[in-house]
Amino acid sequence: MDVVIAGGHGKIGRRLARLLLARGDRVRGLIRNPDHQGDLREDGSEPVVCDLESASAEQVAEAIAGADAVVFAAGAGPGSGAERKLTMDRDGAVKLVEAARSAGATRYVIVSSVGAESPPGDDDVFSVYLRAKAEADRAVMDSDRDWTVVRPGMLTDDPGTGRARIQSEPVRAEVSRDDVAAVLAAVVDESRAVGKVLYVVGGDDPIEDALVAAIA
Repeated sequence: MDVVIAGGHGKIGRRLARLLLARGDRVRGLIRNPDHQGDLREDGSEPVVCDLESASAEQVAEAIAGADAVVFAAGAGPGSGAERKLTMDRDGAVKLVEAARSAGATRYVIVSSVGAESPPGDDDVFSVYLRAKAEADRAVMDSDRDWTVVRPGMLTDDPGTGRARIQSEPVRAEVSRDDVAAVLAAVVDESRAVGKVLYVVGGDDPIEDALVAAIA
């Protein structure tokens, strides 16, 4: 499978890339900073310098040409203001939908967040972030791509357990980035996950079993 990860240098993006590469997939990582190319090459993935905020949809389509699947794991990141939550977390995801359509990438997986199902309406930066995620999710769900929305709980850098709780209803708890990456790797080539919104937190069930139960 040929997979492009938007946010290829991110904490989830690099973890996901290593899992996909280990099973033989081709992985390209979209990155904004050219200085990050070496890190991706060390992982074994192919860096593609393409700033989702400034590039046109046509330019992004060129960058992902030939992809079977795209994973939106990009984000403005902690410390960024409300404006970048909109231009990156929302508009970047929407632009990737347009690019995926133009490039013929049928599979689209977006990393969202618990709370995006009912975001608050105030001007707090985190509230703006959740609204941006909600609007991005809606654009993906309204598209003609084979989409899956993954909404993890509070992310940690704890070592992965290979286990998770995955369900279609909101749940708030911690989950390691390792385990979120493992869920994404399982989801991206799982046809039964198409059209699903999946909440992911730490749990007791092996990830493959938890995913099968959630999409059954």
